[in-house]
Amino acid sequence: MGTTLEQRIKQTKFDSPQMEAALNVIVASDFLREQAEKVCAEFNITPIQFNVLRILKGVYPDGHPRCEIISRLLERGTDVTRLIDRLEKRGLVERSRDGDDRRHSHSRITEQGIKLLEKVNPKMDAIQNINLQNLTSEECLELSRLCEKLYSE
Repeated sequence: MGTTLEQRIKQTKFDSPQMEAALNVIVASDFLREQAEKVCAEFNITPIQFNVLRILKGVYPDGHPRCEIISRLLERGTDVTRLIDRLEKRGLVERSRDGDDRRHSHSRITEQGIKLLEKVNPKMDAIQNINLQNLTSEECLELSRLCEKLYSE
């Protein structure tokens, strides 16, 4: 295909086009994640925390139980209970609990969390536009289609 991957991982031969494609997806994903981490770091949050805040903002003024947040997260395997604990300590979310079990709670974004998102979102949108500026709208749609084809069941 191209030489960018070859230069990046210092490898010129691949076992198959599938291997080369998989490596390109991994490298591209890592690049996009790194850019998101830089933006989020400016606001002392992680991309996963940003994702949770956006999920909760989407249902504001209501909230979601933990299991619904988990089902909507971009990254699987995250300890959502602890993640929400950290967001709650910062005043970005508030939680109402059903009993003593911390896992059975309903979280909603606070005004402070909304204000933070209002600062982060424009920077995140700008960095995504910069990252994808070399692709046309049609290419972005095709990339989305191909990625979905990879992970659809």
